[in-house]
Amino acid sequence: MPKKPPRARQQPPSLSPLTPIPPPGPWRRKGRAAGRKGRWGRAGPIVAVAMLKAVGGRHVACAVSGGVDSAVAALLLRRRGYQVTGVFMKNWDPLDEQGACSVDRDCEDAYRVCQKLDIPFHQVSYVKEYWNEVFSDFLKEYELGRTPNPDIVCNKHIKFNYFLHYAMDNLGADAIATGHYARTSLEDEEVFKQKYTKRPQGLFRNRFEVRNTVKLLQGADLFKDQTFFLSQVSQDALRKTIFPLGDLTKSFVKKIASEHGLHHVLKKKESMGVCFIGERNFKKFLLEYLEPRPGNFVSIEDKKVLGTHKGWFLYTIGQRAGLTNVKDAWFVVDKDVSTGDIFVAPSTNHPALYRDLLRTNRVHWIAEEPPAELVRDKMMECHFRFQHQMALVPCVLTLNQDGSVWVTLVKPTRALTPGQFAVFYKGDECLGSGKILRLGPSVFTLQQGKNREEAAKKEDIDTVEPAT
Repeated sequence: MPKKPPRARQQPPSLSPLTPIPPPGPWRRKGRAAGRKGRWGRAGPIVAVAMLKAVGGRHVACAVSGGVDSAVAALLLRRRGYQVTGVFMKNWDPLDEQGACSVDRDCEDAYRVCQKLDIPFHQVSYVKEYWNEVFSDFLKEYELGRTPNPDIVCNKHIKFNYFLHYAMDNLGADAIATGHYARTSLEDEEVFKQKYTKRPQGLFRNRFEVRNTVKLLQGADLFKDQTFFLSQVSQDALRKTIFPLGDLTKSFVKKIASEHGLHHVLKKKESMGVCFIGERNFKKFLLEYLEPRPGNFVSIEDKKVLGTHKGWFLYTIGQRAGLTNVKDAWFVVDKDVSTGDIFVAPSTNHPALYRDLLRTNRVHWIAEEPPAELVRDKMMECHFRFQHQMALVPCVLTLNQDGSVWVTLVKPTRALTPGQFAVFYKGDECLGSGKILRLGPSVFTLQQGKNREEAAKKEDIDTVEPAT
């Protein structure tokens, strides 16, 4: 059983999980004002906020995950003279299943960071919200035959929604911060001047609202740039967000951590993949939540059945099919949810894997909704990616009446995948994103059509009766 984070003072069992754990330093409550026996009483959060305001300066709530990036983000905010509060978000309950989830260990590491920086530490649980708004969507997408990206959805609904409101409403923060490698068009002081207002979420933003839009910009470290994962974040959230690592490279962040004694997070392996799956077998994890749906592996070339599988949701386009009775590696190129068939091809670069056309759902535009050029011309040139670190591909967007777009790529791209997000860029600006719902025909399908057309023409020529 992982150890829970150490407590600086004993907490009454009845306290809310949102109550802060008082770190050592100037924010520790002492004596009778702290309650009987010197414990951290119910007035703790209010008193802490009052103390922060009393000494002046700006109050920033920084998300701390127990990793090096968020630790250095909090450190840099502290060095800028801001009053910083570290907040650890628990989004997954490791008690729900028997897998090796590292939530408790990460929480303890985040607490140690706050101790080291001498800042208050809070832990807040969004397990219920994560299940309802991220994980349920995750399972639904797989059942529909698509491959979701829960990290993008988590940022939209949890970090830049629930955490933002908690920081503003409960902690009285002036801004939030995260350890993402990204930038915005606002300087810190401009962020602090932005008004915080709770708005009901609607389908459309008011295009006639007079405001200075905030742009989401790529980080200086283009390899680590994380604007891809922030492409669904709302304009209101970006207005109140600071990204301290936006102008830094990963190597420099590690150097800062080392120089300031944050060795316990520096030694940790960088988290990769979906947080709630961890190091477990992905197929076994999905089968804990979804019923098996057996079907066939079918060759895309001759429609021959090559094997069976336990469910189309266990496979995504572009991955190895793992056929046991075939010598060479075959790759998933398409899925038919109605029949349960998974179509496979005998090469990682098979033309059935390449397409140059896709359609999204309604696009979330970050600054302009939609961009003026796209509204005016109904078409717009920009760049596209659907995976975090893939090279940007030039494309042309065509706007549809429902706010979705057709994306035409200048060259066919491998393994375009329904359920993933098509993220759009112009220069260093991330414009926004839309979920991929439909794909155009593959290069293989187009070649087949062309071959049939040519064969039909040849047949017509051969069957023309000679003139008499």
